[in-house]
Amino acid sequence: QVQLVESGGGLVQAGGSLRLSCAASGRTFNSYTMGWFRQAPGKEREFVACIGSNGLTRSYADSVKGRFTISRDNAKNTMYLQMNNLKPEDTAVYYCAADYDGRAWSRSSDYAYWGQGTQATVSS
Repeated sequence: QVQLVESGGGLVQAGGSLRLSCAASGRTFNSYTMGWFRQAPGKEREFVACIGSNGLTRSYADSVKGRFTISRDNAKNTMYLQMNNLKPEDTAVYYCAADYDGRAWSRSSDYAYWGQGTQATVSS
């Protein structure tokens, strides 16, 4: 089992940047595929980005391609989401998720482990 804790959210103006972190407990972090999802008020949770256990495979939602970068540091048991050129429509609670390689990719329902979320708010 793994526990996930997100941090790095906040309030930023449109065009600004935020860097989210997801710290994981446990000794098997390098066995997990990791993902970022977000949920805006009144909307369903949606896929943002995911990364394979070795960091070599990544995928992004079309809405964030070219603006967001997902990465991980297996030595630190931490995953990141660098968010640049933020837009008001990026406002949401951002969640990190984990599951063993091969079990999950871009569908939220495939992930077994979730963090509590961190709020990112982009003002216009």
